[in-house]
Amino acid sequence: MKKPVILVALATLAFGFTAQAQTNFQTFYDFGRKHFTTTLEGFHTDKWGNTFFFIDYDYNNRSDNTVVSPSGSYFEIARCLNFWQDSALAPLSLHVEYNGGLGLGFGINSAFLAGVDWFLHSKDFKNTLNLKLLYKQFVQMESKIPMQFTAVWGCQDLFSLKGVRFSGFLDVWSEFDHVVVLSEPQLWYNCGTEHFNIGGEVEFSYNFGGMEGFHVMPCLGWKWVF
Repeated sequence: MKKPVILVALATLAFGFTAQAQTNFQTFYDFGRKHFTTTLEGFHTDKWGNTFFFIDYDYNNRSDNTVVSPSGSYFEIARCLNFWQDSALAPLSLHVEYNGGLGLGFGINSAFLAGVDWFLHSKDFKNTLNLKLLYKQFVQMESKIPMQFTAVWGCQDLFSLKGVRFSGFLDVWSEFDHVVVLSEPQLWYNCGTEHFNIGGEVEFSYNFGGMEGFHVMPCLGWKWVF
């Protein structure tokens, strides 16, 4: 999975709040882990707030260099509740979330999160920023500070280049007695159609996925927007 082999992280991407709904499918080649990952991702808004989800599948090579099935899966679903969208507190939402997954011979501990989300944007909504402060509780895994800070951003037509989108997230949380940091900035170019995009992401991590210290994992891929 792009997001993890052992541990969990909040991974939301900003799709732009001018759209009522969007679902997309991504395929990446991870040069650090040397395997492919597919992601099905969705963002939907309604009069009560918005819902975000994604499902990752990894495809690790076997010893004979063949892939016969997914080797791991990771799932997140998050709901922002906002019943006061026409008030002065419209940027503030309540946030609830679930994370969990499976790897080869092990499980990725379920986690439940709850907290607040603050939404900032430019006048035309092309540039967005969500800041989240969440209580995070793992199942059967201790956390010295059971909190998570998340920043999610999206910039459409970056540097006035039509079709170029810069998006991503930054997560900071605690597991046991150490801090974990994960960020995955993405850069996409829309290839003259509203559906097909090419680009990639770079994973920057610290103490993430069973790897101590700082690591950089570049990926290239494509995205189809339904």
